[in-house]
Amino acid sequence: MSSSESQQPVAPPVDGAGAASEGAAAAPVTPPWASGPEKPSLAYRFTSSPLVLSVAALVAALVVGGLLIVFTDQRVLTRMNYFFNRPSDTFEAAWKAASSAYVALFEGAIFDPHGEDWTQRIYPLTETLTIATPLIFAGLGVAISFRSGLFNIGAQGQIILGAIVAGYIGFSWHLPVAIHLILVIVGGMLGGAVWGGLVGLLKAKTGAHEVILCIMLNYVALNLVLYVLTTPGFQREGSTNPISPQIDQSAQLPRLFGDSFRLHWGFVLAILAVLLVSWIINRSTVGFRLRAVGSNPEASKTAGINVTAGYIVVMVMAGGLSGMAGVSQISGTEKVLTGDVAASFGFDAITVALLGRSKPWGTFWAGLLYGAFRAGGVAMQTNTGTNINIVLVVQSLIVLFIAAPPLVRAIFRLPDPSKTGRDKKARKASAPKAGAAQ
Repeated sequence: MSSSESQQPVAPPVDGAGAASEGAAAAPVTPPWASGPEKPSLAYRFTSSPLVLSVAALVAALVVGGLLIVFTDQRVLTRMNYFFNRPSDTFEAAWKAASSAYVALFEGAIFDPHGEDWTQRIYPLTETLTIATPLIFAGLGVAISFRSGLFNIGAQGQIILGAIVAGYIGFSWHLPVAIHLILVIVGGMLGGAVWGGLVGLLKAKTGAHEVILCIMLNYVALNLVLYVLTTPGFQREGSTNPISPQIDQSAQLPRLFGDSFRLHWGFVLAILAVLLVSWIINRSTVGFRLRAVGSNPEASKTAGINVTAGYIVVMVMAGGLSGMAGVSQISGTEKVLTGDVAASFGFDAITVALLGRSKPWGTFWAGLLYGAFRAGGVAMQTNTGTNINIVLVVQSLIVLFIAAPPLVRAIFRLPDPSKTGRDKKARKASAPKAGAAQ
């Protein structure tokens, strides 16, 4: 056969009568590997979602925390001495130790059915929301910097600076109600924004790593507040303790449900902050640029985005949000400035942002969860004798499991979306070669 004959087109297939189909080309045969990707099932999409992964990490941390409670309970250890004679006693004591601790945690954080009236029963929930308010503010500040590619661990210092400025305006300026409170809020935000913006400025202009800058500025802020509380301008008159005068009534955030609860309007401001940050990140041009810088700074620079300005802007925003956490403490909860005004909110905010996947609403719910842990931990220790440090262990374990998704997926047999995608691509890439070989 000549080469020209070998290159003649193949005749179209014939129909059942043996004649070629007229006016119709042969229908192309689509190989299995050329078809589009199959749409994953609803169950697959649910079990592989980040939300389920976060919940699984929480469950795993609670289980490990329960085991620690069991193996440190004296009653359980006593019954273990005759485990092989009566194993049911050990299991019964273990269940009672773990369940009673977590029930007390729930009652101290959400609802106390033993309260004498409705006020006492829902008081734990209001305490959870009160404690969660600065965690939400600071968590948003950490989350927005994470989304921009900066590891902001300076929320502690930013809270302190916000509290210093807000506290000074609150007790030294005597103004009408609305004006005074607005100036306290603006002053606290500016204090935190300046402290955070300093990190962004040094990062942009000198290339210094933001982690080192944040750590050092945290120490500076901590020692600064201890120093100013020994000066005449901040120290309470007639007292030798490092504590400021109480801020004026006109500078205080009003209580949401009266004087029976500590919950104040700062919680409402925290919800508004979540809405604002969500809009900035997902809807605004500034948010798009910040997310682009966080994804790939070099590509963003090539596209004409000012990366150095982005670093400064995001740290100013993060510092302002953390400064609002200081305002909520000074103007809403504590009413005075002390050296412990920031407590550990700035460091817990890192965990809150990680648990919330650096998303505004995820950070909000994570802040509520951590507020519940802190509010319920006291009741757990008081009612059951369980050490409150167990709560800190559970919080740390949550971070550990969040940082190790393969471990959580292996424990709960959850699918890995990235691995499944790679497997599909590999099958598609190899299937045509196998078909060609046939």
